[in-house]
Order: sequence, then C-alpha cells, then structure tokens
Amino acid sequence: MGRMRRLPVPLPGLVLALLLLVAAASCGGGDDTTADSPTTTATAAPPPSTTTTAPPPPADVYAGTRAGMLADSVRDVPSRVYVPNGHSNTVTVIDPATFQVIDVFPVGDLPQHVVPSYDLSTLYVNNNLGNSLTPIDPRTGRPGAPIPVDDPYNLYFSPDGKYALVMAEREKRIDVRDPSTWALITSISVPYAGVNHADFTADGMTMIASCEFSGWVVRIDLPTLAVTGQVEVGGEPIDVRIAPDGAVFYVANHVKNGGGVSVIDPATMTEAAFIPTGAGAHGLYPSRDGTQLYVTNRKAGSVTVLDFATRAPVATWTIPGGGSPDMGGVSTDGTQFWVSGRYNDVVYVFDTATGTLAHTIPVEHGPHGLAIFPQPGKISLGHTGNYR
Repeated sequence: MGRMRRLPVPLPGLVLALLLLVAAASCGGGDDTTADSPTTTATAAPPPSTTTTAPPPPADVYAGTRAGMLADSVRDVPSRVYVPNGHSNTVTVIDPATFQVIDVFPVGDLPQHVVPSYDLSTLYVNNNLGNSLTPIDPRTGRPGAPIPVDDPYNLYFSPDGKYALVMAEREKRIDVRDPSTWALITSISVPYAGVNHADFTADGMTMIASCEFSGWVVRIDLPTLAVTGQVEVGGEPIDVRIAPDGAVFYVANHVKNGGGVSVIDPATMTEAAFIPTGAGAHGLYPSRDGTQLYVTNRKAGSVTVLDFATRAPVATWTIPGGGSPDMGGVSTDGTQFWVSGRYNDVVYVFDTATGTLAHTIPVEHGPHGLAIFPQPGKISLGHTGNYR
C-alpha cells in the first residue's frame, strides 16, 4: 500500500477570514447585498409622549368687545347716551356718569335708532319718515346737516366697511350705499314685509336679516348682494344677534309662543330651537364678557338673561310696576344695561350684577333705539351698537 497524503492545515488567517465570511452571510437575512450597500443602525423607538397639545380656543366674535377695550380713536370721546324720541322728533342726550339729561335737539320725522358709523367717527340718527340721517359729532354731541336717505328705519355696515346697508322697511328692500358719500349703489329686494334688523356671520360674508311683519328670516350673500335662503319662523321676528362661536343666530320674536327667541342655523336656514322669554321679546344684547344674552321683553316689562353655553334662561329682571324695555346697550365696563322705555317715555338703567332697576330717567315721547357711545370694539356693524 502507498503512504496516505496528509491534507494541509489551513493557515490561521484563512480560518479567521472564513469565519468572518460565514458570520456576514448569516446576518444578511437572505437579501442580496453588495459592497456598496449602505449600512443602517437600528435604534429603539422613543417612548410615547405624555404631553398633549391644547386645542385652539373656540372662536368668539365678541372677543374684541370686552370691558374697557375701546378703540384708540374714541378714547378721548366723552361717554354719552343718545336717545331718539320717535314721537317728539328729538334726541335726548344723557350723561351716564350723573344720569342727568344734558341736551335735547330736534331731528327729522320719526327717529328710530342712533347708529355708530363703521369707523366710529360719527353717529347717525335714522329719521324714518323724514327720509334722512342726522349726523352727530360724538366729541361735541351736536347734530349736523341732515343727509337725504330714503326710508332709513335702521342702518348696518358690511363687515369689510365697503357698504352702508339701509333697512328700508316699508319699501321691502335693503339699500346698498356708499358709506362716505351715501350715493345709492344698488338695492336688494326682499320678498317679505318688514325687513329691519340684522347681524353678520363670523367670516363677514353673510347677513342674516329679520322680516318683522311677515314672520320670515332671510340670508343675504354680501359678495353678490343676493338673497340666498330663508326660513319662516312665524310671529314677529325682530332683533338679530350672532352667537359668540358663530354657529347660530338668535332672533327675538315679539309674539311667537308668547314671546321668545328663535335659534337659527345659518347654513341650513332652519330653526334649531325656540326659547320662551316673555311677551314682546324685542332687543338682544350680549353681556360685556360674552357669556350671556340680554333679551328685552317689551310687553312683559322685563329682561331675560340667557346663557350662551346652554341657551337657557338664568335670570329675569323685572321692572317694578311694569314697563316697556325696547332697545339699548351695555355700558363700557359691563356693569349697566341701558334700555329705552318705549311706551313709558323713560330710559331704564339695570345693574347687571344684581338685575335690579337702578335708575329711571324721564325723556321725551316714544324713546326707541338708544345708543351708548363709545363702547368697546374696533368697528361698528350698525344698529345701536353691534361691535366687533
């Protein structure tokens, strides 16, 4: 037999190389790799965060009208209460610091409301039958020459300041005018009688207006100046105010179900709810902190306080011996609610903390849409003080 050949013993370096090659192949997970493939490093996932991001606060259209938030342009204007006396064709001026009448001056026939201009520089007395606006300089409290305007029952301004919107109630239309020259731009025909009060959506693109004598509420698109929707609520819908979050509108109804407030969805133009308040529900005024709505009940002689969050009545302020609270406004600091006594020839002043009647001030005949000026807010959207 021949001698057996001995196999050569692998060199130590070769063994090490083979071992490294096998290890690399086992880590490849069966995937094809090349020398140029990038390498990755696995890291542990971070633990879940225990912090949360607070949701943005809800929209509040009245955020700029809190106590003391006067526009810079009116900080030097003396505080006054202007009362249009519809049956006397005069305006009574009251100093709210002393509760004393300090002036009375004549205006046109049947003055209905005193309306601050969009830029807060002028007050306009709406002389309904006089077919004119009487401008008042709020720094002096004195009237100027009347401006010819047809049928100005009430007056609003588009949220962009582009238009003056004259509520020509008896003509069943809204006259769109230049707020500087008062030239007529166009008219919006409203198919229902008694269009007279309104407010605007939070984005400023839509106007919701009441038609008192026919029981309808209409929606008007401001870019096109066209009626785009309507809802029949019945009764006599009058004042209109948007909710702080902009989701719905409140519409006072003089006679429906004994008097109360309709809640209107502006997107669908449906009545979402009805809140009884009292006979002759007429004017609507947000509290200075934006949490409540004061509803004047003209026939009941009372004011109902609604909670915006729950839409429920939380208080009723009663005038001893009865009265006729109509239109008014909230004081700059929010501690008082001033309102005309339409059929009693007085102005009532309520303490908003207690709901008690603090003052009764005699004025001339038929006081209606009184305005406290100035009030917090950067712009006026019209009526006796719809500010933003």
